[in-house]
Amino acid sequence: MQNESQVSVVRQIPRSVWILGCVSLFMDISSEIIHSLLPMFLLTVLGASAGAIGLIEGIAEATAPIVKVFSGTLSDYLGNRKWLAVAGYSLGAMSKPFFAIAPTLGIVVMARIMDRVGKGIRGAPRDALVADVTPQHLRGAAFGLRQALDTVGAFLGPLLAVLIMQTWAGDFRLAFWVAVIPAIFAVGLLTFGVTEPARDRHAKGTRPVGWTSLRDLDSIYWWVVGIGAVFSLARFSEAFLVLRAMASGVPIALVPLVMVAMNIVYALSAYPFGKLADAMSHTRLLIAGLVVLIGSDVVLAHGTHWSIVVVGVALWGLHMGMTQGLLATMVAHAAPPHLRGTGFGFFNLLGGIVTLASSAIAGQLWERLGAATTFYAGAVFSAVTVVLLLFYPTPATGDAS
Repeated sequence: MQNESQVSVVRQIPRSVWILGCVSLFMDISSEIIHSLLPMFLLTVLGASAGAIGLIEGIAEATAPIVKVFSGTLSDYLGNRKWLAVAGYSLGAMSKPFFAIAPTLGIVVMARIMDRVGKGIRGAPRDALVADVTPQHLRGAAFGLRQALDTVGAFLGPLLAVLIMQTWAGDFRLAFWVAVIPAIFAVGLLTFGVTEPARDRHAKGTRPVGWTSLRDLDSIYWWVVGIGAVFSLARFSEAFLVLRAMASGVPIALVPLVMVAMNIVYALSAYPFGKLADAMSHTRLLIAGLVVLIGSDVVLAHGTHWSIVVVGVALWGLHMGMTQGLLATMVAHAAPPHLRGTGFGFFNLLGGIVTLASSAIAGQLWERLGAATTFYAGAVFSAVTVVLLLFYPTPATGDAS
């Protein structure tokens, strides 16, 4: 009976959510081919330090959420989310060739920022579109499904990277050229495969990036934003997982397999935990995810052998599956429909600013005090987030008791 119920829920998820998930899948194949190899490329080919890699990743990862605040609010104002998402995916696809031709660190930084700007443009409108087309009682499952499909791409990408590196004698640049193909396919699928529902363009006088809009977001929403920001301190760039794998003695050509392990766990757990978020307390589920992240940090702090690193990385993937779709669901419940793009945008804005700080801090801790200190700091920030959640007010709706 339980299996039949799960199948029934999957069948109720709108077709557009499935297509958006597949778009994410193809773009993540493209992005993860590059991201699983980029820290090694920077370190071994361009001579960057761990501190520089942390700063580059922090700037890049902060760029996307900062842009999201404008794209999300603009999607509310224009009454159109799809074409903003298409523009964002297109910019991401256009950035890929620059990684392949980059002769210097500056070109890589430019391409990384360009890619993240594209992600920022598409992220909030896409998430708001998922919420728009999905009934409220299925939103956790819908976000979980989209995240699961996204993560399938996130482990297929590193697998392709390993295959290319093994077949073509560690040719980083060839791998980066191959990454262009699925990115183009993602843009085409979104352009021709998704139909956006009609919306009221100017509901309640929404204006692009207006402070009036922020006043319409209640205290429950701002609690979610604050919790997400502190959580971001604990989740520095996954480039440090790659560096940890390198330090454990894994051959360079096989290092992306560590990210495969993480993303397999992430993909397998995202939908079940997304569905669970529709039936249980969001607060309790988020605390459970944070406990798993603390376990991951402790294991990675002691990860001097590749087998220990794999366990820590798998736990990292599990915490992602438990929390990523959940945070999106919490924002969707807390923000009113006419401000949903704005809600996602400002949630990601603050998270992005904090991510810049957390990755820069992680890189400095790694260089000055060693890798273990970086992961212990992540565990401390996770524990602080747990304490904040103990004071989180339960909303009247959207958070099962």
